[in-house]
Amino acid sequence: MKARIKIMLKSGVLDPQGAAIKQALNNIGFENVTGVRQGKVIELEVDGPNKSEVRSEIESMCNKMLANTVIENFEIEVF
Repeated sequence: MKARIKIMLKSGVLDPQGAAIKQALNNIGFENVTGVRQGKVIELEVDGPNKSEVRSEIESMCNKMLANTVIENFEIEVF
């Protein structure tokens, strides 16, 4: 099965990369951009008996390594 994990900083956590992207867009003429939050996407291929088991295993991966749950939230999509 394939899975996609979207990881984003929690609201309220400063996002310097997002601020830099916003500033760069403003500088090249896209002045209507008023906010940017930058994140990451991880795609995995995982063997497992069913989507529920795979989702549970990926959630464990996120909590242990892939996401910093103190400052980041994650969403998992299994397909």
